[in-house]
Amino acid sequence: MKVALIGRSSSYKVPGGDTIQMVKTAEAVNRLGIQADIFLSSEKIAYPEYDLLHFFNLLRPADHLWHIRKSKKPYVISTIYLDYTAFDRYGRSLPYRFLFRALGKHGSEYFKNLYRFARRQDKLVSTDYTAGHRKAMLNILAGASLILPNSGSEYRRLVSDLRYKGGYAIIPNGVDPEIFGAIPVVEERKKMVLCVGQVYGMKNQHMLIRACKNLNVPLEIIGKSPPNHSGYLDYCRKIAGDKVSFFDFMPQDELIKHYSAAKVHALPSWFETTGLASLEAGAMGCNLVVGGRGGDTYDYFGDHAWYCDARDQESLEVALGQALGHASGPHLRDLILSEYTWQKAGEKTRDAYNKALNG
Repeated sequence: MKVALIGRSSSYKVPGGDTIQMVKTAEAVNRLGIQADIFLSSEKIAYPEYDLLHFFNLLRPADHLWHIRKSKKPYVISTIYLDYTAFDRYGRSLPYRFLFRALGKHGSEYFKNLYRFARRQDKLVSTDYTAGHRKAMLNILAGASLILPNSGSEYRRLVSDLRYKGGYAIIPNGVDPEIFGAIPVVEERKKMVLCVGQVYGMKNQHMLIRACKNLNVPLEIIGKSPPNHSGYLDYCRKIAGDKVSFFDFMPQDELIKHYSAAKVHALPSWFETTGLASLEAGAMGCNLVVGGRGGDTYDYFGDHAWYCDARDQESLEVALGQALGHASGPHLRDLILSEYTWQKAGEKTRDAYNKALNG
């Protein structure tokens, strides 16, 4: 079987969770004997060579429409269906709050994508997208052999938002045990908070900085800001005190020493389908604080994490205090390393491919 995995045109220029999921999925299914080749949506693909196409990220439908129409091949899509509504309406600066409230959920995503095209941050692969964001997503879902959400919660959101009625297979995200399976020997974890991820308002690092300052605990922030959000990183640096350290983006193998040293990893996002950094940190023995008002984090971490409301700094401080005061146990680590690995994701993806091609 040969499969073409197709990601957004900016997947490597602006790497995100969808980039990691695409790359790790390709590695995993290749190890299972499937030839999986990665393409950016802006690249030319020899469609006749492939049995199946696998798209990533439904919120970027312009990246997929061209290939669906031109290839006439069966396809699946890892939907990675985030919901930015709460952040757009309550977490942004005032002018944008009003704009996105007026545009509505799908209109807001349409505006953001057109803005990226206009600034040449992404390439408009298919002009069919200009007919509308929601219409484009519906067209993609209607033709998919299967959709591959990362959790049951994500699938239910697709049913609720877009009335999806087709086939699906849940493919959870994972970690690489070869990288995160062994914790380096340390004398004692520091009473410190770590936050790994892109630095922008959706991830809520400014509130985390304030909460850690009130709790008088050190904080390390690892990551870079995506395009159009550099001002947010500047703001975080401005309000940070001498107990906050900033580091640029790091490859996964370089994160090990940071994960193994910190007592708590916090990602108090407005929304996460998973939070890959939370999975990695949990596998490395960190206690986890995650945003719990929206998203799919509970599907992964259940009662093994502390949850906070992205709108409420006090709830974040309470969650951080509890996580910092709680002994690090093996239960979450064991859960992640047994249930949420890229090998398991690859096996489930292989089964989904077979189902998509053979019914």
